[in-house]
Amino acid sequence: MLLIQRIQGYLRFSISLISLAFLSFLAHTAQAAENAGSLLILADPNERLSKPDLSALPRLRILTTADFPPFNFVDQTNRLAGFHVDLAREICRELAIESKCQIQTVPFGDLQATLEAGNGEAVMAGIAVSPQLRQKFAFSHPYLMLPARFVTSRTADLSGPADMALAGKPVGVVAGTSHEKMLAAFFPKAKPAPFEDQAAMLTALKEGKVTAVFGDGLRLPFWVASAASEKCCRLFDGPYISERHLGEGFAVMTRKSASNALVAAVDFALSQLARKGKMQEIYLRYFPNGYY
Repeated sequence: MLLIQRIQGYLRFSISLISLAFLSFLAHTAQAAENAGSLLILADPNERLSKPDLSALPRLRILTTADFPPFNFVDQTNRLAGFHVDLAREICRELAIESKCQIQTVPFGDLQATLEAGNGEAVMAGIAVSPQLRQKFAFSHPYLMLPARFVTSRTADLSGPADMALAGKPVGVVAGTSHEKMLAAFFPKAKPAPFEDQAAMLTALKEGKVTAVFGDGLRLPFWVASAASEKCCRLFDGPYISERHLGEGFAVMTRKSASNALVAAVDFALSQLARKGKMQEIYLRYFPNGYY
């Protein structure tokens, strides 16, 4: 299965409730971003990747879905749009293979079988890399790490880094999740308050039963900005990233048989787009208020 069905149900939201960032790939650490309004670029300025020769490639059919806004969705004009779609097109442009590129929508549950059957060369649909998937497929460098965030009441008197500010205070977290484990590992002085689901956790925050909550950084910022929060709360410190707890991040997935030239080509294109500022441009196109 594709990482808990693309964390399906975990990342399916309306266009107004989801966003994206491109963060440094850090192993077994939690780290706060310093610039809340800009995209943090993964590309190593000292790395010099050569552009692979794709002249023998007959086509590059990139598989995605149409129900993962704002990453990929059908817009009001019935056209496929989204961060993944624009990024796929820019990858093809950077590799000078636009005439060979196709973008095709497939139901999420069929992505893996479609790729394995040779009816596509790559998948860009919010696929989170996992050790299990690496046994069957090849992956590009990640273009998105899954972050975690704290949210606290606007009336809470908190200052300084979260590990000190929340010491001894109740912090809501959804029981049995990676965020619960991450909170215990990186913020041991906080007092975890487990909840059955996110709705119960956020209700407790609004009612003042917990000082803060810790959870999915792809959802919490947009709950804070939504009418559902009733302007009760604010993001606090962070974001935090941990490969150990939150996975290796999103990447372009291909068949292993096609991995050598194609994965190298995608890595080259992602590196070039980052250096040229094109990744930042696409990011702001879909997330104009920033994410972190």
